[in-house]
Amino acid sequence: MIRKEGAKILVPTFFICFLLLVFSLRPGWGVLWILFCCAFGFFLFSLWFFRDPNRLIPDNPNAIVCPADGKVISIKEIEDAFVGKCTRIAIFMSVVSVHVNRVPISGVVKNVEYIHGKFLSAFRPETSLENEQNAISIENERLKIKVVQIAGIVARRIISYVVVGDELKRGERFGMIQFGSRVEVFVPPTVRICVKSGEKVTSGETIIGEIL
Repeated sequence: MIRKEGAKILVPTFFICFLLLVFSLRPGWGVLWILFCCAFGFFLFSLWFFRDPNRLIPDNPNAIVCPADGKVISIKEIEDAFVGKCTRIAIFMSVVSVHVNRVPISGVVKNVEYIHGKFLSAFRPETSLENEQNAISIENERLKIKVVQIAGIVARRIISYVVVGDELKRGERFGMIQFGSRVEVFVPPTVRICVKSGEKVTSGETIIGEIL
């Protein structure tokens, strides 16, 4: 499945490719063939970038699932205004990752805060504080968590589908980031961390923590 957000890029790129192909076949217009190849390559990349594969969500009621495809780059104990004392798990999403984000736990959205900021490399520690980001606070009867979508040096658009009061189900889609970025999850001490730094993770399928 391809995300609908990709239509703004895919549709015009397709028509540009079509026109370049048609005109490149005319005598003396062969240089347009090179432009067609470049445009078609970008179209294929965009088609692949906006892919949205189905995921098998774990049925373990204590599981907290990963919100993003990518690589765990940091696990750190911090203090958060919503969660309190917690562990922050940071996941780097490269341009080749699936960029659809999924909900770590079932619960109610208590707050959504969009913060404008910089577009530093998502690998840098200071991106947690300085970069453009969207923070979603979720609570159920067992715990509170926060998920933060962070823009990177290439990513320039954060998309979120949720608002305060929404009831979310674990593993459902809640947004995406274009193109390459970082997602952080804040979990309380009552959660046993099940991943380690450097580990590759899959959105909706990898269990990043279990409620004790």
